[in-house]
Amino acid sequence: MKAALLIVGLGNPGSEYEGTRHNFGSLVVTRLAEKHGLSFQSKRKWRGRGAVGEIESEQVLLLQPATFMNESGLSVAAALREEELTPSELLVVVDDVELPLGKLRMRTEGASGGHNGLKSVEAYLGTREYVRLRLGVGRGGEDLAEYVLGRFSSEEQKALPEVVEKAVRAIEIWIEQGNNSAMRFVNASNPSTGVKDGA
Repeated sequence: MKAALLIVGLGNPGSEYEGTRHNFGSLVVTRLAEKHGLSFQSKRKWRGRGAVGEIESEQVLLLQPATFMNESGLSVAAALREEELTPSELLVVVDDVELPLGKLRMRTEGASGGHNGLKSVEAYLGTREYVRLRLGVGRGGEDLAEYVLGRFSSEEQKALPEVVEKAVRAIEIWIEQGNNSAMRFVNASNPSTGVKDGA
């Protein structure tokens, strides 16, 4: 049975990138898979790791691209093509330096905001009209590339579980109830974690 929806967690492949801010999207999608008992397997045709299964009564494909961030669109496009899905059936989960840690934002379209992963997805799909769930990581005072490729501080790590669970719940609402309900859940209440940007 083919999937009805595609959810992509953006990040960089390899153990050296695990736990970095730039892999926050991948972390959330991993937690979603764990919660629903889904296992990732290498999928060469998708150029990534995929997990297919039922979530909230929908057949869903979770994808973690095996490409580096700036080529994420290659994997996303391949999975959409293989599963015969459209960009409207796609949700991309991604880190965002413009939001503080603990804040989430969901939109059904928009610019990449300078994020290389989103730039790649837009380039390969030829559209900005797909849902993206942005996960705040704050903006450090150091070099931006160095900051996003760095790991969360000990203070930030204390706040992560709550943020991850809220993001997972937002995805579940999107699967079950669609864009509007999920956006209301995400955008209406964004409590602060008390962690300062760049902490």
